[in-house]
Amino acid sequence: MTPVPSDTKRIDIAVLRRNRLFGILDAAEMEAVLAFAQVRRFAPDERIFTKGDPGDCLYAILRGRVAVHTESEDAKVMLLNTLAAGEVFGEIAMLDGGERTATVTAAEPADLLRIDRRDFLPFLEARPNLCIRLMTVLCERLRWTSAIIEDTVFLNVPRRLAKRILMLAQSEGRQTPDGIRIATFVSQDALAKMLGVSREIVNKTLKSFQADGAIAYRSGYLIVHDTAYLEKLAG
Repeated sequence: MTPVPSDTKRIDIAVLRRNRLFGILDAAEMEAVLAFAQVRRFAPDERIFTKGDPGDCLYAILRGRVAVHTESEDAKVMLLNTLAAGEVFGEIAMLDGGERTATVTAAEPADLLRIDRRDFLPFLEARPNLCIRLMTVLCERLRWTSAIIEDTVFLNVPRRLAKRILMLAQSEGRQTPDGIRIATFVSQDALAKMLGVSREIVNKTLKSFQADGAIAYRSGYLIVHDTAYLEKLAG
């Protein structure tokens, strides 16, 4: 982690305003937040925090992407989510002061805005509308987690993989003449970690999708040719 000196702190306010939590702040409120916030720079694969760490702050992503994952006692890793510029994370433990519920690492070079609990809680207490927005963010996280748990318990691998590819196409997809190209490189290993299964199982399932003409790989990037096929499979 590298602190960014204050004289080089060039924060793109428009990036923060993409998030519903910060989007409702007026200019003076945004300035107040930035006055007690700090910019931190992380290298690829560098840990931002680890599951079980104290929750003393939240982060907003200014640049880059981060990966949220958890690890079992036998060192199996499950990738829960990836977050991009404009999104926040770490809000749950920051609010209740408890331990971090997951591990977060930089998926690529990332600049993050760190907002400490001791500064942000008094700021929230004076702004009920911001508290409501933060509750909305927490509800979205809960719904996402519930959906992942249900999929893991009740769906087979082809259905889960089809759903995850559709999610990636919606959030990261770019329409091209060849189909919907998922703009972020997603390896088979990453897909396996998202589903909590082996890479071999993911490889076999992807090959069946490719054989049916639903997807393709171009230079390591996933392209969706037939969303209807995946939607039908995902149920």
